[in-house]
Amino acid sequence: MRLTVTTWNINSVRLRIESVLRFLKTVQPDVLCLQETKCPDELFPLKAFEGSGYENIVYAGQKGYNGVAILSRFPLLTRDVMSFCGKPDARHICAALGPEAGPAAGFVLHDFYVPAGGDVPHRDLNPKFAHKLDFLQELRAWGGRRVSGPAILVGDLNVAPLEHDVWSHKQLLDVVSHTPVETEALETLRGEAGWIDAARLLTPEPEKIYTWWSYRSPDWAAANKGRRLDHAWVSPDLAGTVRQVEVFREARGWDKPSDHAPVTLTLAL
Repeated sequence: MRLTVTTWNINSVRLRIESVLRFLKTVQPDVLCLQETKCPDELFPLKAFEGSGYENIVYAGQKGYNGVAILSRFPLLTRDVMSFCGKPDARHICAALGPEAGPAAGFVLHDFYVPAGGDVPHRDLNPKFAHKLDFLQELRAWGGRRVSGPAILVGDLNVAPLEHDVWSHKQLLDVVSHTPVETEALETLRGEAGWIDAARLLTPEPEKIYTWWSYRSPDWAAANKGRRLDHAWVSPDLAGTVRQVEVFREARGWDKPSDHAPVTLTLAL
């Protein structure tokens, strides 16, 4: 069996519902994890997914900001949400795959949306950056240690941790998402908990990997000034099953796109 799990910061699930449905029809992952759904729970577009094959859905949202959701071909056994920094701001959701998932039954899926951090990379001058650093510290304290058995962590982690995860390491060292304090925090928490960075397991540096391209670029594809902000991690017991991590760059060029491209992890079980 092959299990495919996609992560995608959709930047409003209602505004881009046609893109979500188009992606599901085109790529057909087993699971789609969304971030930045910007949708309160009572307005989540459940009806749009009727007949799509993805009627197994859990979500946590709020009006106008943040929000996460998991859509699955397989029934989901649980719905758990963690809050960080004392803010119930819909940045995490967790579910386990049901028996219908066969060899993947019981796999735990974590979907995260880490704060972006604003524009000024200084804790004392920018409360948004301070929030991001505190979030990463609390994420480090959690680490996934409460997870027993196979687990997958995906999401928009809003950090490009490695030198070749950005178009210019030197020019972005003082830019939020690639500052040393952020990259060290993310790599430290990943390493301490034992999570495996699936993309870099298969595609080591110095090859570039990008998942995000700014709206500010008049021709994002030609400029290709990207960053790898979207990640797929697996627990150590799944490292040997990782077969592919694909960035569906095509979606970045669709009409009214998200600035993030979907990233699909494939496991052979």
